[in-house]
Amino acid sequence: MIRPSSSALAIALSIGVSSSVTAEPSDLVGRISAGRIAVVSDGDFVAQTYATGQLAPREADHRDVLTVLSAVDGKVVTGTMPLSNSVTAAPEVLQLSEDGRTAFVTERLGERPREGDTVRDLPPGWRLFAVDLSDSAAPRLAGTAEIATFPEALSVSPDGGRVAVVSNTPEASFVQIVGYGDDRFGPVARFDLAGLGVTGSASTPRGGVTATNVHWHPSGRFIAVNINTQNRVAFFEVIDNAGRPGLRPWGNIVDVGADPFVGRFTPDGRHYLTSNWGPNFTAANLEGRIPQTRSSISVVRLADPATSAAAARHDLVAGAETDLSAEGIAVSPDGRLVATVNMRGTAFLPGTPRFDREASVSLLSFDPATGAIAKIADYPFEAVLPEGGAFDRTGDHFLATVFQGHEGSDLGAGLEVFRVVNGERPSLERLGRVPLPHGAHHVDLAE
Repeated sequence: MIRPSSSALAIALSIGVSSSVTAEPSDLVGRISAGRIAVVSDGDFVAQTYATGQLAPREADHRDVLTVLSAVDGKVVTGTMPLSNSVTAAPEVLQLSEDGRTAFVTERLGERPREGDTVRDLPPGWRLFAVDLSDSAAPRLAGTAEIATFPEALSVSPDGGRVAVVSNTPEASFVQIVGYGDDRFGPVARFDLAGLGVTGSASTPRGGVTATNVHWHPSGRFIAVNINTQNRVAFFEVIDNAGRPGLRPWGNIVDVGADPFVGRFTPDGRHYLTSNWGPNFTAANLEGRIPQTRSSISVVRLADPATSAAAARHDLVAGAETDLSAEGIAVSPDGRLVATVNMRGTAFLPGTPRFDREASVSLLSFDPATGAIAKIADYPFEAVLPEGGAFDRTGDHFLATVFQGHEGSDLGAGLEVFRVVNGERPSLERLGRVPLPHGAHHVDLAE
């Protein structure tokens, strides 16, 4: 996600040695441990949109789509459907239910109007979608919920029965809890973050509060909300309020690194990790907004869940440097590896001083007991605007989305696939790329 420079929009945009082999897309999908792989692609933007404000040429015929991949009897089964989504959000706008039967997607900006050719022509997004994947070759829209405008990120509860969404309207930042069951959404419970103690005094919209990430704790009892403009993370307990969901602060708000754009609870629920991007929100152009210093990760040790919400105390315990312009973050299933997807200078126009043909994945080791984290290496690969990433279900592979390819390159949009080489010092080995529709920007996997 690199946001245009209008109003409240903010921008998101070492050397390691990576061995590389090539494999056929069907072979790559077959190696990945997952029953289903889902990817959202934004057809309205091209990489140059962030510098020019111009949407994709109409003659390119790009579309917003959801793609579902699965390997069946040695063959790749692909299902697609049109589905509005926007790369201007954090790479947290897609998640599968644990059983892989439902994909949830939200749209930060709405679909391109018939006469619209610039970013300013895109309307605010306001929808949360549920897509039935029971037949992965033929995804079907199961339900749509109306939520507050400019939804930024979502997270599905561990039992699949609720979806949490954060939105940033011109007036307020909201957390919304939406029930889901029997292929339909329930009522939307909406909570103003200001009423939960997350406030700001800046002259910018919402007092300077912008929520860019929400994530559900593995227990299903808590959620975390990243306030990237204030370099803070707030934690809330989800409670029952006369049959409807309620929220109350769980412990203290924690100060972390600059611009904690996205975040993840570790699988054991003992820590929360943020990927801190660090752009200059006040800059008027792309050159000024994209940082020239490397991004970082912050590690928060969480209070004992048995502690009362009022007495709970969370602590910042560790951190590590990653690479330039990190967006997506992922934690391996065993909780011992962390990866970030780094755009580097791929957002800049070719021929300009800070343009880079290579992005990277940063691989880090993590100690689930102590919270200690250390970078292993950066693994460069040719790509434009890679953003989302995920480990597969066994942790043997890592996937990074690629928004588009460089002009003249044989490598276009898709999923960059790496093998995780285990050992005393784990590493990544690039295997190849699975081609996908233009604009791929987030990926999730399920059994």
